[in-house]
Amino acid sequence: MPQEVTLSGATPVTARPKKRVPFWDNARFACITLVVMGHATQRLTSESDPALVVYLFLYAFHMPAFAIVSGFFSKSSPPGRRQMRRVITDILVPYLIMEGIWSLVQFLVEGKRELNPTQPSWTLWFLLALGIFRLILPYLALLRWPLLWSVVISVGVGYLDNVDSTFSLSRALGILPFFVLGWQINRWRLVDRWHLVRAKTWWVRLAAAAVLVGWAVVLIVGIDLWRRIDLRYWFFYDRGYAALGNEDWTGGLVRLAAILLAVVLTAAFFVLVPRSQSWITKYGQSTMYVYLLHSFVLYPLRESGILKDTFNPEIVLVGMLVLSVLIVIVLSSSPVRRIFRPLIEPRASWIFSRKRAFDPVAPHDDPTGSRRDVRT
Repeated sequence: MPQEVTLSGATPVTARPKKRVPFWDNARFACITLVVMGHATQRLTSESDPALVVYLFLYAFHMPAFAIVSGFFSKSSPPGRRQMRRVITDILVPYLIMEGIWSLVQFLVEGKRELNPTQPSWTLWFLLALGIFRLILPYLALLRWPLLWSVVISVGVGYLDNVDSTFSLSRALGILPFFVLGWQINRWRLVDRWHLVRAKTWWVRLAAAAVLVGWAVVLIVGIDLWRRIDLRYWFFYDRGYAALGNEDWTGGLVRLAAILLAVVLTAAFFVLVPRSQSWITKYGQSTMYVYLLHSFVLYPLRESGILKDTFNPEIVLVGMLVLSVLIVIVLSSSPVRRIFRPLIEPRASWIFSRKRAFDPVAPHDDPTGSRRDVRT
């Protein structure tokens, strides 16, 4: 999504091509569809094992996949004035607008009297995560092995009980490796070297399908165990290990295993994404609208109890999966984008100062105020 903020990130590392690559728009459509499906089926999981299987299948990799795509289209150089303005207009302002709307909705429906922008409502956490990623990446890029460091941060933050959902920090740091992996894939030119976007080798796709089917089989066979240990919470990356019931040091190994699983499943998923122009391509260009608006469509269904108290949860499950695809298509349509553009893509030019934003000469060479010998 080159022009919007993009659940696919900011500016690419290289010059942006004039012609869009259909694969990436197809991938975005597929990713956002999985996100909507996951949110649509959540209320069914307590009553239905098949619903829990679908839920765990999706949550193992759907947000990591989004983070990888976001990282692929991000750059590690320090942000200039234009990039800094876009962080404000494309992330912070939409976040505040949507958080305000959610607070109003929850007050009217649930009587919840709380306006706390430090605790993002439902899906809004990923907007803040994008801002955190953009802040961290230039510093990680200065280090050797940035991907390794991102994994260390993700695994290590789980041992810190004081890092929580405030400003989505725990979840953002938890999925940081996937964002950095996407940036590294672009930096290493893996797509160009391996022709991953253009490849149509049948055996590669067969192997990818086998990986995803294998994961589904593991979930089906062990569903009682996965329900008993609340496996889904490990895929949220938003809680410390102690809060997940793991009091010893092995919690980091479980998170590392979840990261590796997500990478394998995401790779298999991307292999199966169509490479050429198709009917889904145009819908993949507006995923921000779907991401921010679909929760308002699902909210009445989730809160009314219709999904939780049903005699045929499996039939409802199929219906919700079909409905999810329809939601993505409708919310990606031109009429919806025209109506909600002021909320999703606010111009907000009035918020910026017309005066010079930066000092012409830095007052110190070192931010600590100390002097250092320059060594070459």
